[in-house]
Amino acid sequence: MTKIYHFIGIKGSGMSALALMLHQMGHKVQGSDVDKYYFTQRGLEQAGIKILPFDPKNIQADYEIIAGNAFRPDNNVEIAYANEHGISYKRYHEFLGSFMRDFVSFGVAGAHGKTSTTGILSHVLSNITDTSYLIGDGTGRGSAGAKYFVFESDEYERHFMPYHPEYSIITNIDFDHPDYFTSLEDVFNAFNDYAKQITKGLFIYGEDEQLRRITSEAPIYYYGFEKGNDFVAHDLLRSTTGSTFKVSYRGQELGEFHIPTFGRHNIMNATAVIGLLYVSGFDLNLVREHLKTFAGVKRRFTEKVVNGTVIIDDFAHHPTEIIATLDAARQKYPSKEIVAIFQPHTFTRTIALLDEFADALNQADAVYLAQIYGSAREVDHGDVKVEDLAEKIVKRVQVVSVDNVSPLLDHDNAVYVFMGAGDIQTYEYSFERLLSNLTSNVQ
Repeated sequence: MTKIYHFIGIKGSGMSALALMLHQMGHKVQGSDVDKYYFTQRGLEQAGIKILPFDPKNIQADYEIIAGNAFRPDNNVEIAYANEHGISYKRYHEFLGSFMRDFVSFGVAGAHGKTSTTGILSHVLSNITDTSYLIGDGTGRGSAGAKYFVFESDEYERHFMPYHPEYSIITNIDFDHPDYFTSLEDVFNAFNDYAKQITKGLFIYGEDEQLRRITSEAPIYYYGFEKGNDFVAHDLLRSTTGSTFKVSYRGQELGEFHIPTFGRHNIMNATAVIGLLYVSGFDLNLVREHLKTFAGVKRRFTEKVVNGTVIIDDFAHHPTEIIATLDAARQKYPSKEIVAIFQPHTFTRTIALLDEFADALNQADAVYLAQIYGSAREVDHGDVKVEDLAEKIVKRVQVVSVDNVSPLLDHDNAVYVFMGAGDIQTYEYSFERLLSNLTSNVQ
């Protein structure tokens, strides 16, 4: 009898990617979740994976059950039923830790840039050789015959501790998830523990002073823009069609590379991938060829044009990510006004990084703020409102509601950058409807 994999919370970005991967490897997969639409469910529906409402009847003792980390006995009937009846289940990261042992695995960790870097590595490697991968935008690919496995390595609640990949990239260390981590040192300690589990090669952004403190049994290779690194990106040419740059390895020129994405951070992400694949023995001419066709990942600088207006959707929810996204927008649209629409994600993060959010958003020409999107994990919302952030922003700023985004129309020749990890897309869709209605009213 074929084993059935049941996912509790299948719409989660990591969970949906894992479900798709197992489905493509020939396994029977189903899952349950809330009725609310989430951007990952489209891929699940297209694959014919059944999505059920939460119900204790979904749980069978002979299923392989994988539970999303947000769900506990006190907030989920399926978890409660499994606990009550002694039915075992694994958390996502626990399952992944055992699953990856069957492959040569490549992890991508870091406070920011994990999903984009995992996307670049997955794209390039799967075009060179048979590769399974999990990307944090809800994308997964599974192949029963694959030798290689690329995955995103998430530090939240130290979920990456069951992972022991042969190779890993670490993009940066930054203070985030203040609902769990107590300090920057606490974050560093988590990454340092993870680094000790890498067996063959660790690729670290060398201009991050925290990362320079990392120690590992595996050889460490540093990448960056400065000469003190092993892999150095230089002779940068940033244009409206992407970024071209050269890479050298310990003084040896590896040639010129082009990636059709924007922002200095994406040059670094690509350099990390080039370094990893070079050290692990892949042909750099093939790496060069497939970097040119990388189309990006979901909700990372995803663009559309509505009624002649450029709209960018991005997951940026930390000040460092906001700066990187706005930098990318200015590279691609140097002559346009950059309008940021931002939804703070979690009250704890907003309180902890209020000044940093204001400084980051001041990189835009105008700022619109949505109400703070709280997390189900937050019991106390704290003494913070979105208006507190607005007061600290020196650029033109206004708080808008999802029912009235018409103030956004007060700009000519603008690019609109919607950023956040909550339901900022509902604001985006409201604006798109408004633009579409303008067209129909003119006609």
